[in-house]
Formats: sequence, C-alpha cells, structure tokens
Amino acid sequence: MRTHSRTVLLAVVLAIAGIGASSCNKIGMLKGQMAWKDANAAYAASDYKKAIEKYQEALKNNPELSYAYFYLGNSYDNLYKVAKKGQPENDANLQKAVENYKLATEKITEPKLRKLSFEYLLNSYGPDKLNDPSQAEPIVQKMIEMDPSDTANYFALAKIYEDAGNYEQAEAALLKARDAHPKDTAVYMQMAAFYNRQGRFDKTMDALNQRAAQDPHNPEGYYTIAVYYWDKTFRDKALNDATRHEYINSGMEAVNKAISIKPDYLEAIVYKGLLLRLEANMEKDRKKQADLLKEADALRDRAKSLQKSKTQGAGD
Repeated sequence: MRTHSRTVLLAVVLAIAGIGASSCNKIGMLKGQMAWKDANAAYAASDYKKAIEKYQEALKNNPELSYAYFYLGNSYDNLYKVAKKGQPENDANLQKAVENYKLATEKITEPKLRKLSFEYLLNSYGPDKLNDPSQAEPIVQKMIEMDPSDTANYFALAKIYEDAGNYEQAEAALLKARDAHPKDTAVYMQMAAFYNRQGRFDKTMDALNQRAAQDPHNPEGYYTIAVYYWDKTFRDKALNDATRHEYINSGMEAVNKAISIKPDYLEAIVYKGLLLRLEANMEKDRKKQADLLKEADALRDRAKSLQKSKTQGAGD
C-alpha cells in the first residue's frame, strides 16, 4: 500500500496553509487562524503532540478547516509505533488516526488531499497496523470509483483479494487494470507475478509476452521472459524433456532479441550462457554438448569483461 514521505506532506501543508489562513481571515476567526499556523509549524518540526493540540484548537474555532482532519490524523499516525502494537496508549493513537482520516475523506473537497486521505486510511488497515482487509476493500473500491484510470488502486484491490484467498476476484481486478491501461507495461508485470505465485506458468508467460509487445524496442522485456523460462526449466524437476526443450528454445529466442537490441546487455549475456548450459545438460551428442559449453564459457568471459569495464568506468 502506498505511503508518502514527510517531505511530500510538508509541501502539501505549505500549499494548504495559505488556503486555510485565507478562509479564516474571511470569517474573522483569528484564533483558528493562529492555531492552524502553529499546528503546521509543529507538524513541520515533527512535534506531533503539539501539532495535535493545535489542530484540535483550530478545528474547534473553525470547523470549516477540513484540511486539518488529515494532518490531525497523520499526527496521530506518526505517534503510533508498530513495535509497541498491543499497548493501549499506542493503539489508541492508531484508532484516532483512522477516525480523523475518515473525517478527512468525508469533509475534504480538494482532490489531491482527499485522495491522500483515502491512501493513508487504506494503509491504516494494512498488515503492519490494523490488519483488517474487510475494512480495506471498500476503501479501495471507493478510490477506484473516484479515479478508474489509476491502476495502483486495482493492484491494491488484487492484493487484498489474493491475501484472502479470493484468487478469481484478484485476477478480475488485475484484468480491470489492464483494461484501464492496456499499454502500461507495469500492469502486465503485476499480472505475471500473480500468475506465477499461483503456479500458472502459461498465463505468466502470456502476460510477459504481452508486456514485451507493448514496448518492443525495450530489451528488458525480452530479458525478463528469458529469466522466467530459465528459472522454470532449472527448478521444475517434473518437466518432461520435450517441455524442457520447448522452454529453453523460447528462452533463447527471447534473450537473443534482448541482445540484438542491446549487444552489451550484461544480464542478458549471463542468462544466455545459463540457458546454453541447460541445453548442454540435455544433449546426448558429446560433440554438440562440448560446443554448447564452449559457447557458454565464451559468454561467461564476455560478461566478466563487460562487468570489469563497468566497474572501472564507475571508478573513473
């Protein structure tokens, strides 16, 4: 689940502070204005206890300062420590963070801060905190409703379903992400990783091939295909010889594409050598086997030379 650094949040504070102060001035609520400014200063200094006190004072004097709910929630959130989970005072901080994040999602109308409020509320129900997927799901659904084009929300929803063992729903969420952004290579990587965890190798490779097709001039896509074919062939002892040959050939085809695009692609050169060694292990003809190993050795030496050149170049 997504989080944001305090530096990013401080930038938002500065942007919002002017809006809040302007609103307070218009309605003449000087006490609320001063409390808001003091709260932001305390928040920027990581003095979250003081920030909480001042944000509460600002809201008491000016309930229209809806922005304060997010920063009040985030101040409580920063006081919460995972290592102290189970301690009443510590856990109360997280509950108060959730309460204020919820108020922020309901009251804030500014799109960026409202979205941020949803993201932090979602994070509060993650494994390191409340660990409650049943509460997380409707939040993600709402985020998708707000912005159907944001693939990260579909990824979050898929993870919630997968962690709960609802694999069909997880797959459906990933397919919706693909439909939302069919040319986004990250979508296909998410799909490939999901299918691979489920042991659905054919689906995994379909996703990786679709990913490479979206960016055919990027050697990394073909390299990744080769890595998956090598890993499957090397580790799955249940594969028959025909399937092993098929996977090695497919991996070799992919890695050759990667190297043709980028001849000095160190990682691809290494994996081509590894695929050649797998092929050599299956070869019954001694001469052919020796030729394959010789080629693999040459690629190993080339990889070492490239690595040495890169190391020397980095040191210059």
